[in-house]
Amino acid sequence: MRPRPVRSALIAATALLLSTVAAAPAAALDLPLLPSGPDGTYAPLDRRGPALSVPGADLAASLTCSGPLTGLTRDPVLLVPGTTMDPQVGFSWNYMKAFDADGITWCAVTLPHDATGDVQVAGEYLVNGIRTMSKASKRKVDVVGWSQGGMVPRWALRFWPDTRAMVDDLVGLSPSNHGTTVADVACQDTCTPANWQQRSISTFMDALNSGAETFPGISYTQAYTQLDEIVVPNIGPNASSALKTGSGAISNVALQSVCPTNTADHFAIGSFDAVAYAITKDALDNPGPAVPLRISPTTCLEPFMPGVDPTTFATDYLAFLRFATSSEGDAAKTASEPALKPYVFAKR
Repeated sequence: MRPRPVRSALIAATALLLSTVAAAPAAALDLPLLPSGPDGTYAPLDRRGPALSVPGADLAASLTCSGPLTGLTRDPVLLVPGTTMDPQVGFSWNYMKAFDADGITWCAVTLPHDATGDVQVAGEYLVNGIRTMSKASKRKVDVVGWSQGGMVPRWALRFWPDTRAMVDDLVGLSPSNHGTTVADVACQDTCTPANWQQRSISTFMDALNSGAETFPGISYTQAYTQLDEIVVPNIGPNASSALKTGSGAISNVALQSVCPTNTADHFAIGSFDAVAYAITKDALDNPGPAVPLRISPTTCLEPFMPGVDPTTFATDYLAFLRFATSSEGDAAKTASEPALKPYVFAKR
């Protein structure tokens, strides 16, 4: 991989946040609290989603699959990268290899600007990916995403109701379901659109979680680490990654509740952590969301998840970190959060 300059406002803000106010409420940080009206101001949960605005050729080109989607005996998996990440850099040396070895057909979606643009637009890529995979396979789709990649499918499910019948499992690996106070601190001047939207006080987050966080017929497994330095806070009853409302089947699992000595941070949980993978596989291999008690205690002793090559791990992980913390290829920074699209509201 060519050298990339390492610049990340979120990572820089993490040190400031953790050393001063940790997970303090927005008022204590002297940040503006955005008004959030009643859920009735947002689109009804059952209103048909709008036509996709992204050109069809772009949507089709964004989806890469490991093989044919026809004749499958189990649901295919859609892999979704996190903010600043490309799916090949993020998943080719871990999840893709592990799924190949297990005979699981997967597709991966590439989001614009390494997933740093408007998440509302990224959501359209998820809608297309889910529809395309379900139609071709004549099966439901399992979705596995890291960080923003575990959150953005929920935007598709919230505002395009037809996709709900096409999804069986949604597995998030430290997903930013309720934003992060790290972005609250970092985004006071300029930020990429996706980082503005992943503030815990963003209008995007208010809309995403309006009405219901989960939907019937879908199993939601939210795996997260209490040592997360990017999605903050991710500990206690108000962990950002955890989901609570709606009629979906929910399993919120902290890695440390399975293995108390687990030391995975935000980057490890989405790339090589064995416990995160075991939780993911438990969800994919069984009806309903993951059940932590089914995970073997010996998993806690494994340094890497299946698929990771110990002999190339150092090189693979360094490339992953360099890409994740680089701003090359990112969307242009803006001075404010993108406006919510008209379809988000009850009246449009």
